[in-house]
Amino acid sequence: MIVCVAVVGHQNNPLYIESFTDADDALKLHHIVHCSLDVVDEQVNNPKKSGPTLNETFLGLLYPTENYKVYGYFTNTKVKFILVTTDLDVRDTDVRNFFRRFHAAYVDAVSNPFHVPGKKITSKTFEKG
Repeated sequence: MIVCVAVVGHQNNPLYIESFTDADDALKLHHIVHCSLDVVDEQVNNPKKSGPTLNETFLGLLYPTENYKVYGYFTNTKVKFILVTTDLDVRDTDVRNFFRRFHAAYVDAVSNPFHVPGKKITSKTFEKG
C-alpha cells in the first residue's frame, strides 16, 4: 500500500508531498522522504558505485526501514519522485509502472500555462491522478 508520494525540485525543495495515512504518521513520512534525498544524491552523483546508468531514471529501492520501503525516480530535469510503501514484497516492475504514470501526470501538471516553475504543485487533476 502506498503511504506517501513526493515530488522534490532540483534544489531539494518540496514541490508536492502527500501522505495517505493519519496525521500522526505524516511528520514521520515527511522525515523519511527528506532522508531519502541523501540516498538519491549519492546514487546520482556516484553512478559507478551504486546508481543507475545514464539513461535509467528509475533509482530502485533507496532503502528499507522496519515498516516501509522507499523507492526513487530521477527525471532529466533533476526533479526527484519519492514513493513510500508498506508492502514489503513489491515488484520493481510495478513500481516502475507507477513512476511512469506519476511522471506523465507531473508533466501534465507543470505544462499548465498558469503553473510557475519551481513552485508547489496545486493542480487538482494531479492530486486525483
